[in-house]
Parts: sequence; C-alpha cells; structure tokens
Amino acid sequence: MDSSRLAAFPLLADLPAAEIDEVAAAVKEVDVDAGATITTLDDYGAAIYFVEQGEADVLSESGEATQALGSGDTFGEIGALLTGERTATVAARTRMRLLSLSDQDFQRIRPRVPELERSLRRLGVERAGR
Repeated sequence: MDSSRLAAFPLLADLPAAEIDEVAAAVKEVDVDAGATITTLDDYGAAIYFVEQGEADVLSESGEATQALGSGDTFGEIGALLTGERTATVAARTRMRLLSLSDQDFQRIRPRVPELERSLRRLGVERAGR
C-alpha cells in the first residue's frame, strides 16, 4: 500500500516515515457494506481499523448511536492493545473502505513502530476514560 494514504490519518501524520512504511506494508484494505457490524461489544478485539472512506456509528449497549466515525478516524485500539475485548459495537452507516491492521500483523511489526504504539495507547486510554 502507498504510504501517503496512511499519512493522511491524523493519528499517523506525525509518525516517522519508517514507521508509516511498516504500517503500510502490514495493513489490508477492507470494503464494508452499509449496515454491516464491524465490531461487537465484548467480542475479542483482534484488529485496529483506520477509516479511509465512509461513515460509521459507535453504538451504546441499547443500540443508540453515541459517536460518529468518518474518514481519518481510528477505532479498535482499546480491544487490540488494552483490554483484549471490544468496548463498543461499531456499525457502518454508509459503504466504507477501512484499512485493517490485524493483531498478528501488529505484533509482527510492533518492535519497529514504537511511536504508533504510543499514539494508539494514548488514544485508547483517552477513550476508555470517557
């Protein structure tokens, strides 16, 4: 994948070029249909997602939208890095293109992406504290 696609994400924009290249080589493009559930509350969290196109809703336990996600947003980091379980259900509102970093791929590149890990942990801790 072209590294410039990842550099457009606010979370990744300040990473060293070498780290962006590592992430670019590890992510996979995923197309999601409108209405599809991407993550489910309390499921095992095995991937971090970067929203390249489209919109999704973070849903409460009762199914109400509590937060909107769109291009440039990241989600899945809490389950992948902090708790091991998904802390929210995320459903696609529109057709979406996501860039997915699986846990297996993240573990493989982890020693070479310390700034990415710090940024993701910071984001996860901020969200978990809400």
